[in-house]
Amino acid sequence: MSWLERLLPPRIQRSDKDARRSIPEGLWIKCPSCEAVLYRNDLEANLHVCPKCSYHMRIRARERLDALLDAEGRYEIGQEVLPVDSLKFKDSKKYPDRLKDAMEATGETDALVVLGGAIMSMPVVVSCFEFEFMGGSMGSVVGERFVRGAQAALEQKVPFICITATGGARMQEGLLSLLQMTKTTAMLTKLAEKKLPFISVLTNPTTGGVSASFCFMGDVVIAEPKALIAFAGARVIKNTVGETLPEGYQRAEFLKERGVVDMIVDRRNMRQEIAQVLALLMDLPIDALSPA
Repeated sequence: MSWLERLLPPRIQRSDKDARRSIPEGLWIKCPSCEAVLYRNDLEANLHVCPKCSYHMRIRARERLDALLDAEGRYEIGQEVLPVDSLKFKDSKKYPDRLKDAMEATGETDALVVLGGAIMSMPVVVSCFEFEFMGGSMGSVVGERFVRGAQAALEQKVPFICITATGGARMQEGLLSLLQMTKTTAMLTKLAEKKLPFISVLTNPTTGGVSASFCFMGDVVIAEPKALIAFAGARVIKNTVGETLPEGYQRAEFLKERGVVDMIVDRRNMRQEIAQVLALLMDLPIDALSPA
């Protein structure tokens, strides 16, 4: 340290660069819609919904399940089912390498998490897509976990709920991924035969083979505000039909106007709304629901 540096007050010696280093990375998040700069902890407490404009950002599957289910009595279903590279598929990367990267990035073993538990003391089984795992794509493991969740709901005579956030079928599994469309929808037929409710919650995005199979088979179909819900991309559809389609035709609000979606529910109210819908479908008194 030079004689000049020793004479300077400590406050002046500290540079702006050092001050910036003291601020943890990722402390602030900019809203993609209104561009408001938000404190991460406040945003997480608000379930990743912008407090300024109510834009619904993507949220991890387990965070969503934590917000929806009661804290006590949870158990996971199908976690032992793991993906395999049956086709020895390779594009720019080998399929096992993609799986390894996705597992390390998310801490999940595939794109669907299924939990049994309760919503306001009402027993349910809930499956939830993890979009960060290969775009929430549906392969054999997703299909099998979905079926096991529905089977558990059948055995326990409780409602089944699926929350989607997906880019569709998983191309690395080829025809095996497409077979999951029939496998999952066939299981929902069994739920219907036993008069057990199936609630489908569509979040941003819900596309491809999932949107073409079970996601619209719910007794009640709920969507989050402005969720992208479609089979194919807007450009593909425009090129196929040769027409310019209406503004926002792949958004939840457009689909609700045309009866495709039953309800649009803010994520912060989702737990209460689902509980009320299930109470009506199960012929239970709404005032008997416990906030536990």
